[in-house]
Amino acid sequence: MEGIVNWLANQVWGNGLVIFALGAGLFFTIMTRFVQIRYFKEMIKLLFEGKSSEEGISSFQAFCLALSGRVGVGNIAGVATAIAYGGPGAVFWMWVMALLGGASAFIESTLAQVFKTKVDNGYRGGTPYFIEKGLKLKWFAVIMAVVVTISYGFLTPGVQANSIASGMETAFGLNRTITGIFLVILLGAIIFGGVKRIAGVSQTIVPFMAVGYVLVTFIVLGMNFSKVPEMFSLIFTSAFGSNQVFGGIVGTAIAWGVRRAIFSNVAGCGEATYSSAAAEVSHPAKQGLVQAFSVYIDTIIVCTATALMILVTGMYNVTPEGKDPIVQPLTNVEPGPAYTQMAVDTMLPGFGAGFVSIAIFFFAFTTLMAYYYIAETTMVYLSGKRELPWMKTVLKIVMLFMIFFGSVKSASMMWAMGDIGFGSMAWLSLFAILLLTKPALKVFKDYETQKKAGKDPVFDPRKIGINGADFWVDRLKEYDSAKERKSIG
Repeated sequence: MEGIVNWLANQVWGNGLVIFALGAGLFFTIMTRFVQIRYFKEMIKLLFEGKSSEEGISSFQAFCLALSGRVGVGNIAGVATAIAYGGPGAVFWMWVMALLGGASAFIESTLAQVFKTKVDNGYRGGTPYFIEKGLKLKWFAVIMAVVVTISYGFLTPGVQANSIASGMETAFGLNRTITGIFLVILLGAIIFGGVKRIAGVSQTIVPFMAVGYVLVTFIVLGMNFSKVPEMFSLIFTSAFGSNQVFGGIVGTAIAWGVRRAIFSNVAGCGEATYSSAAAEVSHPAKQGLVQAFSVYIDTIIVCTATALMILVTGMYNVTPEGKDPIVQPLTNVEPGPAYTQMAVDTMLPGFGAGFVSIAIFFFAFTTLMAYYYIAETTMVYLSGKRELPWMKTVLKIVMLFMIFFGSVKSASMMWAMGDIGFGSMAWLSLFAILLLTKPALKVFKDYETQKKAGKDPVFDPRKIGINGADFWVDRLKEYDSAKERKSIG
């Protein structure tokens, strides 16, 4: 079974997807004239603008909900596996994918807002919604929704649960079965409480966990400050083949850097589109900019902190798949959270393993909440206008089972299952947003035009010829009607 899963993961994650993801990010970067760089200050400003309503969550809540999906074990265990299989140069290609992915994230999240809809007094939207409304391809949208539901409800939760269980076992000797049962009970209590509870918990936990983790990495790096420039040099020389030790695995470094960057920040995979659609904003581009910023937080800050900490302490092996070890100072240590735990423990004895295991718990647990929200959203899409509460119940049971399953099974199998899920979504999602480039750029141009005129941008799809944005048209009609009644009164 594990052999079949690993084979499938390698088929999905061939060189084609690596080239496709990098190429799409570069294309969007050029077409938006480097939106992820030009609007950096605007991203931070918009992050704290806008309030939640009865129907939608605030921009900050949507940011936290999306970040809870982006900031997960990919930032700790994922970085470790990138280095283990692709060498230090993989970190550079994670940066490249993050910078280019910022543009992809902007496009997909903007589209999610444009084509969102109102369901049961709440906003719903995401990749399947904008495929149907924007491309008018219902069959493609259904395939996308099915793949997303299977990925987030079945394939990917095990990665997060496995990392939590592994970290707890290493740090505290806690039996994996006990950890699995605890996770099932705790997550069950939250996801049965609905989307508002998920957003509320994410808003509280995400900023705390990210700041706390980065603070500890800064302490470790500060204790090795003189070696940090050398580690940056190691990353760059390994990425371009000029390093004597890692120069022969440049292709592997690119592949694993892109692979783990996508797993970590999921830019272009469609993950953040669901929380983006739930936000209450006056113009879709606002949420697109907010979500582009979350990619920076995830990969440029959190992943880089982890990578430098592992490299500067030397707590890593490098063994490309199918090849002999290039560097192997650690024995009997599986690539994953153990690298990060050992890195912190090297400088802060007795603290590292416990701290990292707790960080993994928060990182992974909030990611699991985001996974459920996304899977539920796609299931709502598949059920159409019919109320089928039993489908949500089945989803919850299956996901909770997979969390327990992932807690007690091998890490390699869980990562392979996760790669199958994310790779499948990336192929479909990137293809969809490329086809919708034209309307996305129209929306962005409308935003820029209003900003240059000194206005707070308000979206009217009728003015720029966007079809299928029914939510926004209905909202404007309601506003005009209310305005007319007020003038008559």
